Amino acid sequence: MNGWTLAPSLGWIAGGVLTALLLAAAVCGPILRYRQRASYDASWLTVGRRSLIALVMALIVLTPSQVQTTRNQAVNATDVYVAVDVTGSMAVQDAHYGSQDTISRLDAAKRAVSDITQSYPDASFAAVRFGSSGTLDLPLTPDGRALGNWARNLTTEPTDLSAGSSLDAPLDPLVLSLKETKDRHPDDRIVLYLITDGEQTSAKSRRSFSTLRAYLDDAFTLGVGSAQGGKVPVSSRTPRQGAQTGAQDWVKDPATGQPGISKMDEGQLKAMADEMSGHYLPIDASHTLKDGPAVKTAQRYRVQVTHGERTRVTPCVWPLALILLALLAWEMVDWIRTSRRLL
Repeated sequence: MNGWTLAPSLGWIAGGVLTALLLAAAVCGPILRYRQRASYDASWLTVGRRSLIALVMALIVLTPSQVQTTRNQAVNATDVYVAVDVTGSMAVQDAHYGSQDTISRLDAAKRAVSDITQSYPDASFAAVRFGSSGTLDLPLTPDGRALGNWARNLTTEPTDLSAGSSLDAPLDPLVLSLKETKDRHPDDRIVLYLITDGEQTSAKSRRSFSTLRAYLDDAFTLGVGSAQGGKVPVSSRTPRQGAQTGAQDWVKDPATGQPGISKMDEGQLKAMADEMSGHYLPIDASHTLKDGPAVKTAQRYRVQVTHGERTRVTPCVWPLALILLALLAWEMVDWIRTSRRLL
């Protein structure tokens, strides 16, 4: 729907006062000319022209504008971020995923990533791997197979490169990528899945995950491992090195000299979920991502197309400006002719 309206550029208060003054000037000119017709120098034509100038200026102050109503279409897509812990403790064989079969924590994480991909068929995905540091391995992409390939190729970081588990390692790459996504696609819904055993062995205090809250619509921390824990195998840079010796080396506790025991820290996982205003989901023999609340939540985050109307007001004063310019030019020519006559 198109039409016209008045939209004073100075606002209705200032614009209204200025318009009233200009209208008063346009009316007072002819009145004074009529009352003082015996001694008034200006002709009726001149008075009429000057009143017309005041009227045109009043209209310009009121700013006639064209109203245009347009229909727009907004696409609300979903962006899923997955962050997976690859510290040495993720190689502990104490995890389960929907069965009594014991697998490594990292394998349980891989199965969870596969279920995440299936739960969001129309989403875009990004992946962060974190150990001693965090890395954005997979920038945001609509290709779910890329996320699956990334997860299948995950391995724990070598033990000699590890500086202890630091749960806040993914914060920096996540903040940078989430902010960029939010700026580029402000209408998108963003969901984060953080998969880890929750173990914090670094001497430094963990930073809060509350910094991510401004960018997320929902968040889940997935806990892999067990409260009983298990021994941490030594991860070498060459995976076949341990197989050649025929013996498995274990990461030793510096305090006792015995193989250290790594346990899932459910308290840390719940605290991280609370900081993001999200949810904690255990991954074990009776809980998987398929039968958990995350799948039900995923139903809400599907691509949605919404239609709406937008009203646009466009000022249109250039015709009045041309008329005013012509009247002022006429006034100047008349003033020059009168001045020459008086010389």
